[in-house]
Parts: sequence; structure tokens; C-alpha cells
Amino acid sequence: MIRCVAFLTIQLLALYCSPTTFAQSWTRFRGFNGAGISTATTIPTDWAAEDFRWKVALPGIGHSSPVVWGNRLIVTSGDESTGRRVVLAVDVRDGEILWQRSFAAEPGRKHALNSYASGTPVIDEHHIYVVWGTAEETIILALDHEGKTHWEYQSPGFSASHGFAASPVLYRDRLILAIEDGQTSRWVALNAKTGKVIWQHDQTTQLHYATPCVFRSTTRTEELIFTNYEYGICGVNPEDGKIRWQAKVFDSSHVEASIASPVIAGDLVIGTCGYLGHGNEVIALRPQQDQVLSPVWRIDRGAPLCPTPVVKNKLIFLWSDKGIVTCADVATGKKHWQQRIGSTFYSSPICVGNFLYNTSVDGEMVVLDAKTTYRLVARNDLGEGSHSTAAVANGVMYVRTFSHLMAVGGAVPPSPVR
Repeated sequence: MIRCVAFLTIQLLALYCSPTTFAQSWTRFRGFNGAGISTATTIPTDWAAEDFRWKVALPGIGHSSPVVWGNRLIVTSGDESTGRRVVLAVDVRDGEILWQRSFAAEPGRKHALNSYASGTPVIDEHHIYVVWGTAEETIILALDHEGKTHWEYQSPGFSASHGFAASPVLYRDRLILAIEDGQTSRWVALNAKTGKVIWQHDQTTQLHYATPCVFRSTTRTEELIFTNYEYGICGVNPEDGKIRWQAKVFDSSHVEASIASPVIAGDLVIGTCGYLGHGNEVIALRPQQDQVLSPVWRIDRGAPLCPTPVVKNKLIFLWSDKGIVTCADVATGKKHWQQRIGSTFYSSPICVGNFLYNTSVDGEMVVLDAKTTYRLVARNDLGEGSHSTAAVANGVMYVRTFSHLMAVGGAVPPSPVR
């Protein structure tokens, strides 16, 4: 059984995962609770094209990450010329496309570095939840595992010129999504079975893309963690969406954006915010009942804007957009090493066993030791650029480039590349 992220309580693990789910699923952006952690032992650190178990071409372009439930992998793409959104189900065993759904949508404005399929879906045993936004409307779809629409929710359009890239999460019986575009910003919770609104709160926030996670310590009830520049780091009641606590800890001297998502390390909540690749900061808080929250530590030199941090073995690893990787003690923020490895990164690192994996925009999978001593392990050419974060399930790593999907690792010999 794959153990989930270090430091989380046994109660929280039992709530969200079963032993089978651990090994065979990667249900949301960066897996269980957004931690980006897998203890799979069948993923190689270096490989060549002939080592892929399979490789398939995808229709259109996308930056979203794959999600996996059992033998079914879901990935999305978008047509750059027409704006059509595509959802595909792929058999993880051989890369066969099981079904494909196409949805008409307006092309609309977006940043040159964005795509029409940048939000990662979320999946459970019943449904696949897919989100996209245009200037006219924001669509949330629940599809069954055969691709049939179960429900559809429509809400106001996404106004920011950078384009849509928000990813939903599941909490118990509800689907949670932060839609923050500077004009119609809101946090919303839908009933996952029906698509009905459970709660929605309008926000006075600018453009943000951070994906919420769940926090629970031994002395607190569960809370959803949201981050943005205006509110800082927030603990939100998942039952009604109201803010229980907030810490306005990000630099107020200029407007920032939260793109990297929050992560949890035991009783610490860690959030990221930044400004156009400059003045980025990663801040750790220790939420305590009825106390003013102040940073436990702050790292700003070499901090990321887009890539989400990863915590492993009491260490936190920050992988910046500019290719600077930092290893620090997660309890104190004290740095063990900081190394420039080159290239540009918009995908987020994941940790498999004791190795960090992250994909550059040039299409190189860089592998580092997840230890207190820096070591570059491998640089693997994927043959195409990527902004997508890898997924791990079934003992296999699934890597998405702009227009291809590939699988590497596992105990069974690879099949020919298609």
C-alpha cells in the first residue's frame, strides 16, 4: 500500500483513501491532498524513448495533469483554433483510448503560456469532474466513468485575460472550486452527486490559480486551505465556506498572485505567493485556536511562483520557475542547499520514493535526490515541451507533454511506443 504524504494524521488518511485507492489512484492535481507524494518503487530515474510502456498522441494541446482511478486515466485537451475542449479516458495498461468527449467552447483570450485545458480534473469511484472557463461562462461537468454527462453546472464567465486554469478538489460529498479572476471571484462548493450549490461566497480577489487542500491537526477540526494575495493564508469551514482564520502574511508593497498551491506539513500550513516571477515568497504558519498568526518561517530567495512545493522526510523542496531548487528543513525553514539546475519550469515537482521529478518547459524530466545533499540524478528527454505535472498510480508514472501522454515504469516490461 502506498503511504500518503508524510506528517498527515492516520484519521485523515482513513477518511479519504482505502488501501486499494492508494496504490491505484491519483485523483486530483498532485495526488492525495495535493502533496505530490508516492512511495512507488517501480519508477526508473533515467530512461530513453524505447523505455516507455506506451505513448499516445492527444487531440489538441493541454497543460492539465492526468488523474487515475483503477485502470482508467483521464486527461483533457483543447483545440487552439476552435476552443473545443476534449476529455479522454485512457486504459493505463496499454494506452488505448477508451472514449473521447468533445465540447464546443469559444476560443477566447488567454496568456500565451496558458492553454484551453489547464485545469486538472478530479475523479472518484463514481464520477469525473471537469472544469473550464470562457468569457461567457464557467462550466463544471460531472461525467460517469463511461463519459456520459451526469450533471452540468454553469456560472458566470472567467474574465481575466490570462485565461482559465483552476482545478477542483473533492471534500467528502462536495466539489470545491476557487474561481478568482478579479471581477467575478468566488469560492463555491457543489454537491458532488447532484451539482447543486451547497455554498458560494463572492470574493474581492484578483487573479489566482492556487488549488485548495485540507488541513487537520490533532487539536482542530478539518479546514480547507485557500491562499491568495488579498486574504493571505486562510482556514475555511468546509461545511459553510466561512473563513475561520486568516493570516495576511504576503508582501503588501505590490500586488501578487497565488499560483502554486498550499501544502501541509504536520501542524504547518505552507502557502506561496509572488509577483511576475519576482518577489516570490513561501511562508509557513502554525494555526492555533484564537491566536494571531505570524510566519514560522519565510523563504523568498529562489522561491517559486508557479511550481507547488513538496514535503518529504521533514524536508521541503522549492522548485522555482527559473530552475532554482532549494532544500530546507520544513520545521525551521533553514536551508540545506540551493542549486540552479537551469531551464524554466511551470509544472510542479513530485516525489517518488526518495527522488524528485519535474518537467521543464523544454520537455526534459529532471530527477534529483530528495535529500539534504544535492545530487542531480538524471535528465530525461520527453521529446516535447510540457507545463503539466506528472501523476503516479499502479506503480507507473504518467507524463503529459503538450500533445502526448506516456507511461513509464511498472513491474511489467514496456509495450511498443505507438
